[in-house]
Formats: sequence, C-alpha cells, structure tokens
Amino acid sequence: MTQLLEWTPFLVFFAVYKLKDIYWATGALMLGCLVQLIVHRVRYGKFKTMHLVTFAVVLVLGGATLLLHDRRFIQWKPTVLLACASVVFLASAFIGEKPLARRMLERAFDEPIEIAPRAWLWLNSLWVCWLALLALLNLYVAWNFSEGAWVNFKMFGISIALFIFMVPQVFWLQGKTKLATPVPEPGPAVTDTSADD
Repeated sequence: MTQLLEWTPFLVFFAVYKLKDIYWATGALMLGCLVQLIVHRVRYGKFKTMHLVTFAVVLVLGGATLLLHDRRFIQWKPTVLLACASVVFLASAFIGEKPLARRMLERAFDEPIEIAPRAWLWLNSLWVCWLALLALLNLYVAWNFSEGAWVNFKMFGISIALFIFMVPQVFWLQGKTKLATPVPEPGPAVTDTSADD
C-alpha cells in the first residue's frame, strides 16, 4: 500500500499523458502529489519531507507549464529533484553522524553491516555522482528527443537506472553482514585419556 502511494502521482501522470497530452498530465500530476501529501498525513499523522519537496517543485514548475503553456518547465522537474537529492547526499557526508547512503542502505538489512566508515563515504560519493548524472541525462533527453520519449524516460528510464545502480550495492553489502561470515561453533572437548593407560 505504501509503495502504491509513492507511485500513484507518476502512474497518474503517465496514464493521463497517454490519454490526453502533457498539459493535462501536468495538472493530474499536481493533483496526484497533493492527494499523496494528504493521504500520508492522514495515515501516519505527519507529512513526509520528500512529498513536501516534490509537491513544492511540481506546484512551481507545473504551474509555470500550465500558465505559460510551455512543457519545458515540467521537464525540469526530475532534474531539480535529482539535483536536490545529489546535494543532500553530498551534504550528509559532512553533516550528521552517518552519510545518507549508509542510513538508507542499512535499513534494508536486519543484520549489522561491517564495512569501514571510509567505504560508506565512497558509496555515498557514488550516489552523489549517479544522481547528478541522471539529473543531466534528463535534460539531455528532454532537449534532444521527442516529448513521448522523455515521458517514457521519466517513467521508466530513471527508475530502471536507479534499480540497476542499487542492485550491485545490495549484493556487495549482503556479503558484509555479520551473518555472511559465521563463526564456527567449537566442537566437543577432547579428553586426554593417555594418563589412564
């Protein structure tokens, strides 16, 4: 249910775009983000920071798209959000006890992960670079390909790119958990009976 709530605005945007056009889809996205914000507040008693940021960006860029009838504004949305995320990952390396990549990935495992703090910083830096690259790639697709190609890239390309980026990290970290290297249990004690002979 939680995952469905997270994906609802994007699914609505995609469906309305296929049925109508980019401007109807932009309006639907704005409405979808607002509904997402309210539903999360009702269910959990608080707003989610990412929902607030997304809604603010969609409200500004989506509003500009509809008022000026210029799709370029809404096409900036993924770039703005990805760039913001990249900056947050970068700042987390200097602010707080743990970099954001560590806080995010450690929650995916039940067992403690045993890698050096420097390795976490290196992993966090990879996230900074990957998110920044996707932010630029979104603009490249928006400026050099058709509107339909950009919508498909926004809906599927970015998600697939993030998934492909994350999978090797999960497998690597899985091998670094405490349960990945179990300590052998001591065998039965051997009694020296030579003195009885």
